[in-house]
Amino acid sequence: MLIRHLEYLVALARERHFARAALACNVTQPALSAGIKHLEESLGVPIVDRDHRFQGLTPDGERVLAWARRVLVERDALMQEIGGERGGLVGRLRIGGIPVALPVLSLLTTPFVTKHPRVRITVASLTSAEIQRGLDEFALDVGLTYLDNEPLLHVRTIPLYFERYVLMTPRDGPFAGRVSVTWQEAVGLRLCLLTPAMQYRRILDTYFRDAGTAPDPVLETNSIVTLASHLRQGTWSTILPHTIRYVIGEPDGLQMLPLVEPIGVHQIGVIVPDRDPIPPVVAALMREAQAIDIEAALGDSRALGTPSLLSVEPAVSSVLI
Repeated sequence: MLIRHLEYLVALARERHFARAALACNVTQPALSAGIKHLEESLGVPIVDRDHRFQGLTPDGERVLAWARRVLVERDALMQEIGGERGGLVGRLRIGGIPVALPVLSLLTTPFVTKHPRVRITVASLTSAEIQRGLDEFALDVGLTYLDNEPLLHVRTIPLYFERYVLMTPRDGPFAGRVSVTWQEAVGLRLCLLTPAMQYRRILDTYFRDAGTAPDPVLETNSIVTLASHLRQGTWSTILPHTIRYVIGEPDGLQMLPLVEPIGVHQIGVIVPDRDPIPPVVAALMREAQAIDIEAALGDSRALGTPSLLSVEPAVSSVLI
């Protein structure tokens, strides 16, 4: 059994297609198929259900896949540790983040890369469920997600900041001159919102329910870019986390108004698998996350008219799915 054969299996399970898996591994399709066959012969069990195309893994194959992922993670951690002793961390860091938290990720990755310039980072925009699954299946090293809403399993957490909610709406619209808007008032606007498949939207729906109402968005999407493009038309409104201001400021023609009655907050943080030993690259990012003050970097929340968290008791909702 060779390490590269385990890599072939992991790639095949991820791509679910022999040709794409071979391309991901930089080998020919016959070489990948031969490697999988050699793995089956070494273990004495069939791993892949074969027809003219990939059909899936056998029950034994699923067990072998779980071990293969662990072996490859341990191999990478060993290489990182040895490389670190020779001249600084080397490796790849795979981060999965919920879309609404990604605007602040650069505050974490920039100082990290400054200290560890030989590390390469891959970032994927994922749902919270996909992040949990990616960590469980060794496909991700780090997650950036909610810490206090839906259950997190088998992870270690590092709090970063509290997310608050603002209405982005035309400056000359019905709330011109206002300093805040209630959730109930926001329902009457032409809303574009993220889809209910995303935890962020489920949180918003909870606050709408707490206010005795429910949104009826004209447009739903899983893309913040799509929301932003509609806002530019001057007739749409949306609800985004206050951190969006760090990325786009307050665009011409739009205003950001804190949502109240209730005032809601949720905690965003870093999560990593609860395993020992922690890979050196992951441990280094954890140290960076513990040292950084995201709230200070984002600026005073009162710049948006949001009451200080020290002066209000936030209504932190719990969404059970």
